[in-house]
Amino acid sequence: MPKIAEIEDTPNPNAVKFTLKEPLTWGITRSYENAGQAKNDALAAALFDIEHVTNVFYVDRWLTVTQDGEADWPELVRKVAEPIRAAPTADAQTVGTVARATSAIAGLSPEDQQRLGAINVLLDEQIRPALQGDGGDLHVVGLDGNQLSVHYQGACGTCPSSISGTLRGIENLVRSIEPVIEVVAV
Repeated sequence: MPKIAEIEDTPNPNAVKFTLKEPLTWGITRSYENAGQAKNDALAAALFDIEHVTNVFYVDRWLTVTQDGEADWPELVRKVAEPIRAAPTADAQTVGTVARATSAIAGLSPEDQQRLGAINVLLDEQIRPALQGDGGDLHVVGLDGNQLSVHYQGACGTCPSSISGTLRGIENLVRSIEPVIEVVAV
């Protein structure tokens, strides 16, 4: 049963990040945008059973919950804390790796796989740590010619700045290695 170490606001006014003393997973990201997606995850399903919860995202020692904007955060935090505290911690015997969805590279030429690999290294070094610090993350969905498709997770998924300023910042950074790339959020 993980203990909550800290509860932080995020740049998204509808999302709160919980930092835990024990991990929920070992490097495996869990991201759910609705209750249907979460039906096979006991923790996420329990969180979606709470009125106003619209998104659940967690990995290792932190979890972000997003609400619909209709709930009072102090009251909602108390409700959300119960299933978090009741959840089992990560099994110490199961060591996972952060897996990029194989769909992002399936069918890509070796050259495009190499391009995507370089882009992911850049994102891992300069973008994802900041997004994760704010309770979110970025998943690369695919690369089609000069169009990179990304999907925001956690607090970033519904944050107004994600779709505008952050997306343009990511595009400008990726253009340092891919000058004609276009980055789109899906």
